[in-house]
Amino acid sequence: MSVSVQIVVGNPSPGSRTRRAAELLVGRLAPRARVETIELGEYGTELFDFASPRVGVVNAAVAAADVAVFATPTYKGTYTGLLKAFLDRYGTNGLAGVVAIPLQTGGSMGHSLAPNATLAPLLLELGAILPGRGLYLPMDREAELEELVRAAADEYADNLRRLSRVAGALAG
Repeated sequence: MSVSVQIVVGNPSPGSRTRRAAELLVGRLAPRARVETIELGEYGTELFDFASPRVGVVNAAVAAADVAVFATPTYKGTYTGLLKAFLDRYGTNGLAGVVAIPLQTGGSMGHSLAPNATLAPLLLELGAILPGRGLYLPMDREAELEELVRAAADEYADNLRRLSRVAGALAG
């Protein structure tokens, strides 16, 4: 069975370091997955048009994914407005059953709690399943990016294996 992964990038600039970090994480966590990357900057004001069929298709794809990584630079201690506008299109439990990983990048460790204090609660409100703490990647430690991503991916994989074991025991 193939796992589907959606990477949602809330950076207004395409091809960002935030996107690179998310793709590194997915490559380590799910190397054989079917992966699609969505750059929210490409949708602009369409994100605010709830009748937009193009954004509706993307919202549906994320809600149907097995795993979704929500990657955003940290602005004013939280996630970007692009990501907020995208997530506002979901009702309560709109991401029910999706394994969601909040990933934020920032200039330094000054906002290291942001994924857990701001983005993780929103994803939980939408019904997503979080496999661990949100991941914060300070760009002043960019030389260590692969090591930081590897450690996080290993932790998520361990947590998901344990959850799978528990789910199997409860269903049986």
